[in-house]
Amino acid sequence: MPDRVPIYLDYNATTPVDPRVLQAMLPYFSEVYGNPANGLHRQGRLAARAVDEARERVADLIGAQPHEIVFTAGATESNNLVIDGLTRRADSGLPTSPRRRIVTTAVEHKAVLEPCRRLGREGWDVVVLPVDRDGVVDVAEAAEAIDDNTLLVSIQAANNEVGTIQPVAAIAALAHAHGVLVHCDAAQAVGKVAVNVTALDVDLLSASGHKLYGPKGIGLLYVRGGPRRLPLQPASLGGGQEAGLRPGTSNVPGIVGFGQACALAQVALPEEGARLAGLRDQLEELLVNHVLKLAINGRAAPRLPNTSSAIFPNTDADALLLNLPDLMLGTGSACTSGAVEPSHVLQAMGVSREAAFGTVRVSLGRYTQPDDVVTAVALMREAWLAVREGY
Repeated sequence: MPDRVPIYLDYNATTPVDPRVLQAMLPYFSEVYGNPANGLHRQGRLAARAVDEARERVADLIGAQPHEIVFTAGATESNNLVIDGLTRRADSGLPTSPRRRIVTTAVEHKAVLEPCRRLGREGWDVVVLPVDRDGVVDVAEAAEAIDDNTLLVSIQAANNEVGTIQPVAAIAALAHAHGVLVHCDAAQAVGKVAVNVTALDVDLLSASGHKLYGPKGIGLLYVRGGPRRLPLQPASLGGGQEAGLRPGTSNVPGIVGFGQACALAQVALPEEGARLAGLRDQLEELLVNHVLKLAINGRAAPRLPNTSSAIFPNTDADALLLNLPDLMLGTGSACTSGAVEPSHVLQAMGVSREAAFGTVRVSLGRYTQPDDVVTAVALMREAWLAVREGY
């Protein structure tokens, strides 16, 4: 177990590498160091076998087949591979496509929204679906937006700031009725809740190893039927690894670690999800009782079991966190730190600018214990009172 001082309560940003994952990775740094693309020597064959076994473990976690898994550097790369790969293929005329619409949501990660914004500037018709007060997309709004001119729908499985779970399967059914491909950014959901590509009915799905106690720098792109079955253009050209969609020497230690993390998550999911949901509910009840007029974002919607987004009234969240050196918390998305604008997710949900700047994300994890929750709430209340006194 990692050092629990300070108390780590931001597992939606990243997770520590599970010691069992690290142990599985270590031999592939110095003992089995071959290139898995070279099967002419034992080192290469051993590395290739390890990659194959990891691919099976990753596929098992999301209900896919091993040949449908493409290893990437993470969900950001996977998201861009999907959006850029499909649209560049359409623009190239291979095959010529009249479909020029992309449909996504206002609460997506920037790794989806930014490529979509660029496409909008290049003449694509980009439709950004609104969400309700809890951060949930209205299926009826999606039905209005998705038509026979749509190439792709990209919708997240769960939000990285609030934890809201989206109606992916319902929107996928609408999309497929028009022959539209569906992509799901599931970085926050995989390893935290059950994710099954068949149940979601998606064609493409992204995830990252560092969100489920695996190493940073490794992720997946699920491609229904395998990467040769869908018209994706690779971002780069090279040796043909990962069916040519993501060429380059494989990150064998990272892939092995990702596979081990997925195997551990699959075993732990049911019990761990219930435990974390209980801790989250305890945290929110204590916060509401100890911080006057505190509000919880998205509380009425289905959410990830570990995630809570709390608005501290008339408080600057950055100032609050500076008064909490013994806690590791977040203010919105860790990927947009330093931004002068409030969270785009909270703004899309109708949260005021003032309230958005006072919002703290708490996301519990595998090593969080009940006493951590009690201690954290006491420290947050103390810091809140101190900040309020300073205004």
